[in-house]
Amino acid sequence: MPARLLAHLDGRRERVIHLQRELTVRPAVGPDNNGPGEADRADWLEREMSRAGLGRVRRHDCPDPRCPCGFRPNISVRVQGKRDQTLWLIAHLDIVPPGDETLWHHPPYDLRVEGDYVYGRGVEDNQQAIVTGLLAAESLLACGITPDLSLGLLFVADEETGMHYGLPHVLNNAPDLIGPHDLLLVPDIGNSAGDMVETAEKSRLWLKVTVNGKQCHAASPQDGVNSLRAAAACILAMENLENAFPGADPLFAPPCSTFVPTRKEANVENINTMPGKDVFYLDCRVLPDRDLADVEAQVRALAHEAAGRCGATAEVERICGEQATPATPADAPVVRRLLDALRRHRGIEGKLCGTGGQTLALCLRRRGLPAAAWSTLTSNAHAPDEKSDIRASIADAGTVLTMLFDA
Repeated sequence: MPARLLAHLDGRRERVIHLQRELTVRPAVGPDNNGPGEADRADWLEREMSRAGLGRVRRHDCPDPRCPCGFRPNISVRVQGKRDQTLWLIAHLDIVPPGDETLWHHPPYDLRVEGDYVYGRGVEDNQQAIVTGLLAAESLLACGITPDLSLGLLFVADEETGMHYGLPHVLNNAPDLIGPHDLLLVPDIGNSAGDMVETAEKSRLWLKVTVNGKQCHAASPQDGVNSLRAAAACILAMENLENAFPGADPLFAPPCSTFVPTRKEANVENINTMPGKDVFYLDCRVLPDRDLADVEAQVRALAHEAAGRCGATAEVERICGEQATPATPADAPVVRRLLDALRRHRGIEGKLCGTGGQTLALCLRRRGLPAAAWSTLTSNAHAPDEKSDIRASIADAGTVLTMLFDA
C-alpha cells in the first residue's frame, strides 16, 4: 500500500471526532425501541459522502409506516478500483437507546472527547465502522490513488431489532449491488488487540414466557395463585437447559450454549396486591449443531412443570429464532485477505473465532455469501458511557485500505 495513504490517515484525528460528533447528535433509534428511525442520520451521511466526492450514493429505502418519514434508509456508495471486484464494508446505521441516563457521566447524544477516546451512545456500535469506511474512502480520493480492488460502503438500517428492514431488503431489491466475487467485511465485532476475526455465529432464540395465576389481596394469598412466585420457579428451572443441551465448541467464547433470563415486564403497581400475571424473556445462544425447535420444546416443558407446581400455567411464545448458518470457510478470499492485511499493516496474527452475538454477517452467510466480521473495539456496546478509540478507527481504516491492494 502506498506510504502516502498511511501518512494521510495519521492526520485524521479531527476528522474522526467530527464524524463521530455529527453521527452522535443524530440518534438513529428504530421504532421497535420507540425511536423515529435512521432517516436523519442517513440523509446527513448521503450529503457528507456527496460533498467528499465519493461518487453517486444509491438509496435502497424500505417502507416502514411506523417511522415519521415512512421508510427505513439504506445507502451505498462505491469507489472504483482497477478491478470491478469490490471489498464491501457493511455497517449499520441504527443504535440502541441509552438506557438509564443517570448512569452516564455525560449526555449520551452529546459527544465527549477525552484523550484518544470519544464517548456517546453509538460511537462504537456501529458508528466506528461507518467512520472507518469513510476514512478509507476519503483517503483514496485525497491521495489520488486507485487501488487494485474497488471499495464499497453499505450502511443499513434495523440491525439492532431484527434486520427486517435493512440488509435483507437491500439484497432482495438490489441484486446487482454485490457481485459473486466481491469480498464482504462487517466491522461490528472484535477486541482491543484487533486480532479477532469472526467467521461463525451461534443460533439465536428469544422466547417470551407468560405465567398466569390468580390475582388477589396480598393479605389473603390463599385466595389466589402468585404468578410472581411461579415465574421465579420457571426462571430457576431454565438452569436445566445447560444439562439438556451440553457440548462445547472452542471456536466460541463461551464455548457452550447459553440460556439467559433477561427482561421482566411489570406486573401489579401496588405492594399489597398479589399478581396474577408475570412475563419474562429468555435469550438463548445455541451452538450451531443444536436444533432451535428442540430448545423451544424443552423450555415449554420446563415452564409447564415449574408453573404447575405453583398452581399456575405458563405459555411460551417465540419472539425470534435464527438457526445458525454454516461458518465462513477459513480459506475464503475475504478471510485470507483480511488476515494478510492485519499481518502486513499492523503485524497482527489474526485468530478465527465464533460469537454468541449476531451481526450482519448472518444475513450474508444465510445466502451463501462468505463474510468476515472484524474490528478493533473496546467492547462496550450498549453500556453507559459507551466509548470508541480514535486510534482504532484510524488503524482499522489502514487495514481496510491494505486489503484493497494486492500483496
